Amino acid sequence: MAPSSTKRIRQAAVAAVLLAAGCGAPSPAGTGGVGEVAEAHQSLDATGESLFRQETFGGNGRTCETCHGLVTGTVNPAELQALYQRNPNAPMFRAIDSDDGTTGSSYRRLLEHATVLVSIPLPSNTRLLLDPGATQLTLRRGIPSTLDTPALDPVLMQDGRAPSLTVQAHDAIMGHAQATREPTSQELASIASFEQTLFSSQTMKDYARTGVAPALPEGNTESEKRGRAFFRPEGACGQCHAGPLLNETGPRNILGQPQGSRFSNAFVSEINFLANPVYILVVQRPPLGLPEVRLSPDPGRFLITGRLEDFNHFKMSSLWNIKNTAPYFHDNSAETLEDVLTHYTFALAPGGILLSPRDSQDIIAWLKLL
Repeated sequence: MAPSSTKRIRQAAVAAVLLAAGCGAPSPAGTGGVGEVAEAHQSLDATGESLFRQETFGGNGRTCETCHGLVTGTVNPAELQALYQRNPNAPMFRAIDSDDGTTGSSYRRLLEHATVLVSIPLPSNTRLLLDPGATQLTLRRGIPSTLDTPALDPVLMQDGRAPSLTVQAHDAIMGHAQATREPTSQELASIASFEQTLFSSQTMKDYARTGVAPALPEGNTESEKRGRAFFRPEGACGQCHAGPLLNETGPRNILGQPQGSRFSNAFVSEINFLANPVYILVVQRPPLGLPEVRLSPDPGRFLITGRLEDFNHFKMSSLWNIKNTAPYFHDNSAETLEDVLTHYTFALAPGGILLSPRDSQDIIAWLKLL
C-alpha cells in the first residue's frame, strides 16, 4: 500500500474514532535484525553474550537474540518477511506467536506487523463481561528494543510490568522461548549484564559511563532547527518528551500522572488502527464504588496496577535511535515516523496539537539526528 494511502486511511480511522467518542472533529492539518550482529558487539562479555545469542534453555529453539537483534534491539516486518522466505521453520516462527496462537498454520500478523502474543493476568478488580471466568488477556504487542533501555532506563516493558531485568529475562525465557529448564540466577545475571552493554550509539554509551545527560542536537539545516524547537520545554513535543532519553512526561501529563512518569495515553488503543480484538472489561472501583465498563484491545498499564487512571497508558520509548526502530507504538500500528506524526496531529488535535505538513517534516528531520 502506498504511504499516501496509508496516511489517508489512518486519518479517516482517527477521525471516526474521535467523533464516535465525542471528542469533536480533529483540526486540519534501518537496518539490523534477526540473526545479524553489529561488528561493534564482537568483543562483548563471552558468557553473557553466548547466553543471549545461543542458549535455548531446552525450549522451542529461540534465544534472546531471536527477538532482539543486536543491530536494533528488536525486529521489524521486513526482516521477518525475509527470514520467512529463507527459512519458514526458523525459531521466530513458533505456534505460540502464530495467528491463532496454537496451531502455527499462519503467521500473517507476525509477518505484517512484527507483533507477538503476550498474556497478562487480569487485575483482581476486573473481569471480562463476555467471559467472567477468564484470568488473563492475550495481547498483540511489538517487541521493545534492548538497546539503551536496560542500561539507562529503569522502567522495563511497555507497561512497566518487569521489576528488574533478570525478572524480564526469566519471564521471556520461560514464556516466549518455552524453556524446559529454569535459568539459574547466575545465568540471568549474566544475560542482564550483557544487555546493559548494548547501546544504539557512542552518545548513549558515554551517557551510561559518565551519567552526564547527552546534549540534544541543535540541527544543521533550517528544517532540523525548526524541528528542534518542538522539543524544547515550551514546544508541543517537549511538553511530554522530556528528560535525557526524551521519554519522560512533562507538564502535560494525562489524567494526573506524576511528573517524570514514563507512561501516558496517546490514544493508540482507542483508535485501534490495526483492528485488534477488543475486550469488554468490567472494573470495580475501590472500595465499594459502582463497576465501570471499559473497552480496549489493550488496556496497557492498567493491567499491572488495576487503576482506571492508567487505562490505555503505555510507556513512551526513548526517542534516541528512533529512526531505526520502526514500526512504532505498543501495537506496531505506525509503520513510519510520518504515520506517528499523522496520528498525533489527529488524535490529539482537540487538546491543542496542530501540525502542518512542514511541521511534521521538520520534526522528522530532527528526529533522524538522534
